Amino acid sequence: MDREKAIKAIEDLLDALGEDRTREGLKETPRRVADAFAEFVSGEGKTAKEHLTKTFACSGGEIVIEKDIEFSSTCEHHLMPFFGKIAIAYIPNGKVVGLSKLARTVEVFAKRLQLQERLTDEIAEEIMKYLSPKGVMVVCEAVHTCMTCRGIKKADSKTLSYSVKGDFPESNKKEVLSLIK
Repeated sequence: MDREKAIKAIEDLLDALGEDRTREGLKETPRRVADAFAEFVSGEGKTAKEHLTKTFACSGGEIVIEKDIEFSSTCEHHLMPFFGKIAIAYIPNGKVVGLSKLARTVEVFAKRLQLQERLTDEIAEEIMKYLSPKGVMVVCEAVHTCMTCRGIKKADSKTLSYSVKGDFPESNKKEVLSLIK
């Protein structure tokens, strides 16, 4: 990200809004907003390879589920936050990954301008690519501030998306959905 260009853009936005960006409360706002957006998009261009390639042998074939992985992301349509929880379930194929690595994988894809549906699918794709499990299911439930704070203003609305890759039997899908609720 070009920090100076971002600061100038925020200054221009404040000017366009009719604000006096020299007043006390706004003096540092362009820098703070630029720094915040640098953090919001810090996953851009990264993959989950570094997180998902440190694996451990595992002979069991049962489902591994990590749920309630909190995340926040930025909607690419309105540049507003959306946040929630993700559950990742996979059926190992001879190897597993440390549980913190699943949460780190979520962060890689949440920290970019994003769509919830794409976020869910990208996480599932990377797990398939690097862990080669028999199957994976990623479930994402999120609150979108573009729905709660503007436009339709439906404060209690949540969006649920999921992505399934590989051989993930229907009975396992139902089991995962019941376990993560």
